[in-house]
Amino acid sequence: MGAHPNVHVPKESWPNWTWYAIEFGIVIAISMLVSREITNSIEGLTPEIQNYVFMGIVGGIFFIWYLIIRNFVFKKKILDNKY
Repeated sequence: MGAHPNVHVPKESWPNWTWYAIEFGIVIAISMLVSREITNSIEGLTPEIQNYVFMGIVGGIFFIWYLIIRNFVFKKKILDNKY
């Protein structure tokens, strides 16, 4: 009994860009949680300065993940879905 040529294979039909969207969501969630904890531990900040510190930490974590860890430490694209 042979296989049908129209069999659905999820790996071949899954859009590749969704892995990047999932990674982006995970990185932003983790960076916002870490930034919240760090910002709350600093006392004596006005709300305006607290917002700048919060977004600065989020941006720093994005910079570290996408430009340093992902490109130099892993040495290849970690979400490469090719054969």
